[in-house]
Amino acid sequence: MQADIKKTTEIKNEKDLEGYDGYVFGCPTYHRDMTAGMKTFLFVAEKLNLVGKMGGAFGSYTHSGESAPMVFDTMQYVFKMDMVDLGPLSLKEAIIDTTDGTRACQDYGKAIGQKFTN
Repeated sequence: MQADIKKTTEIKNEKDLEGYDGYVFGCPTYHRDMTAGMKTFLFVAEKLNLVGKMGGAFGSYTHSGESAPMVFDTMQYVFKMDMVDLGPLSLKEAIIDTTDGTRACQDYGKAIGQKFTN
């Protein structure tokens, strides 16, 4: 399995997202919401037919952590994607560089990999 990492600012239109078997979108929480850039990106992604594609969502936060669940729900209910069983990965910034944070990221990555083997 191979993964490409792209910044949302690199995506100019839906054609920049074509050709992948699955998608994992990430966004930090900013004032209890997704960033404006992620909202714009999701409107671009919506133009691509992602129905049934594997998906996952992650995010970091300092206080509240709403963005990852918002992105996950958009992928699941609006885009109709086949989302990872663990739900969204939402990590408080203080634990990202800890053993627990690393383990959570590894577990999420494994769950995504398992979606491709099932």
